[in-house]
Amino acid sequence: MERVAQCHCGSLRAITSGEPGYSYLCHCKACQRRTGTVVHAGAYFLKEQVRSDGPSKVYTRVADTGFAVHFHFCPNCGTSVYWISDKRPDHRGVAVGCFADPAFPAPTRSVWEESKHPWLGLSPDMVHLELGVNPDGSPMTR
Repeated sequence: MERVAQCHCGSLRAITSGEPGYSYLCHCKACQRRTGTVVHAGAYFLKEQVRSDGPSKVYTRVADTGFAVHFHFCPNCGTSVYWISDKRPDHRGVAVGCFADPAFPAPTRSVWEESKHPWLGLSPDMVHLELGVNPDGSPMTR
C-alpha cells in the first residue's frame, strides 16, 4: 500500500509503501510547540519504505533521549512532514496528520504523558508511558 503525506501547500511530500512499524502519540513540550497542537501523532517506517519529494528545510534539535532529530519541513508553508532521528537511523518518522487519512492505523503507544493535557481522553488499550522510550525500546526513567 502506498500513502502520500504532504505539507499544507503540497510542495513537500513523503511517499510511504507498506504499513508503519508503529504509530504513536507524543505529549512532550517540544512536540507541542513544534506542531502547535496538544499532541503530536507520528509513525515510523523503515527508511527504504519512505521516499521524499520536493524541497525541504531542516531543523535539528537534541531530544530528551540525547539523540538529534532532524525535522524536514516545507520552506513555503512551514509544515513539518517527516524526520530522521539519530536514535533510529534505519527508520523515518512521518507526521500522521500529513496523510490526512482517518483510516490510518491507530497509535499503539502514548509517550511523554507527564506533559499530557489532562482533558485529552486516550484508549486504555495503548501503551502509556510517563516519559519516552530508550534506544533499546525500554521505557525511560528519571
